[in-house]
Amino acid sequence: MDFRWSEDLLALREQAQTFADQATAHIDILEDSWLVGYSREVSQQLGDRGWLGTTWPTEVGGGGKSSLYRFVLAETLISAGVPVAASWFADRQIGPVLLGYGTAAQQQQFLPDILAGRSSWCIGMSEPDAGSDVAGIRTQAVRDGSDFVVNGAKVWTSFAAVADWCYLICRTNPDSTVPGHRAMSELIVDMSTPGIKVSPIRDMTDSSHFCEVIFENVRVPADHLVGTLHGSFGQTMRQLEHERGGIDRLASNAALYRDTLKSLDTATLESPVVRQSIAAIESRYSIGRLMVLREVLGQAPPSFSAATKTWCTEFEQTVATFCAAHNGADSMLWNRVARGVCYAPAYTIMGGTTQVLRNIIAERVLGLPR
Repeated sequence: MDFRWSEDLLALREQAQTFADQATAHIDILEDSWLVGYSREVSQQLGDRGWLGTTWPTEVGGGGKSSLYRFVLAETLISAGVPVAASWFADRQIGPVLLGYGTAAQQQQFLPDILAGRSSWCIGMSEPDAGSDVAGIRTQAVRDGSDFVVNGAKVWTSFAAVADWCYLICRTNPDSTVPGHRAMSELIVDMSTPGIKVSPIRDMTDSSHFCEVIFENVRVPADHLVGTLHGSFGQTMRQLEHERGGIDRLASNAALYRDTLKSLDTATLESPVVRQSIAAIESRYSIGRLMVLREVLGQAPPSFSAATKTWCTEFEQTVATFCAAHNGADSMLWNRVARGVCYAPAYTIMGGTTQVLRNIIAERVLGLPR
């Protein structure tokens, strides 16, 4: 097999790297740029270059490019630390979900601003008592005339404090005897609607992108329902495939690893122990990259993104540990290295805990008994 990129993809990577060098010139923290690097200006620059919605159909304003085009672009930008978070969720999963399940009117209303990098989205999924158990959500939306009235709470909702829209997963069937996966719906909620209270949650790295969101009698137009009433569980699972199987789960701290290698002296690099650690990291990155490419090319079996995310996020923790071990006493000061170590446990929690994902792998991918 020939794993070399075509000439056009090599040219794209070079263009993206040039853009990345300019966009990150004055940024101190380059890690996790898709999650904490929030810049509406950069997102609009991506939109201006046609680098959002690159794989979407041209009929809706998308780029009509191949999935490999988007992969090369995303890997380059995230590895370099470009702050893409203001548009990442919308580009990664909201747009594809609207293309797959949204009405023509919804596509016409929401896709242009996503493509231009003008609108920012958050995803209302996890709840205080339902983290990785999506079917266990309790936030309710009750039909009242031409609206749904939403009451409930979401937590770990990234960028809810600054987002324009929330893609909300809620329970629309009030019958408690109906299983959660048969009672869920998805709504698009304007974050400026009365009754929404957002409280940022500051973590140990001093980031506050995670938020708690309270909905109290929030009225949402009924035409903001995406897909089937009471039948969105499959839609949500498809959305999670987009969320869990991407290059963002592998390259989050690539910049820290790159800069750590640059800082090592010749004697350290010649150590057999260090060389073995580097070889292991490089090999594991290559394996994770191939797993992501299987997702990108549509070659992975259903639910395989659980395996991809598990491998990639455990790898990210290994990278953080390696960087801390080889930055010596500086790792005990507050800097990029210390931040990487402190943030590393989040990788295997957010987007579905590793324990839950291993159950998914066992039951849905391997077909093992419960």
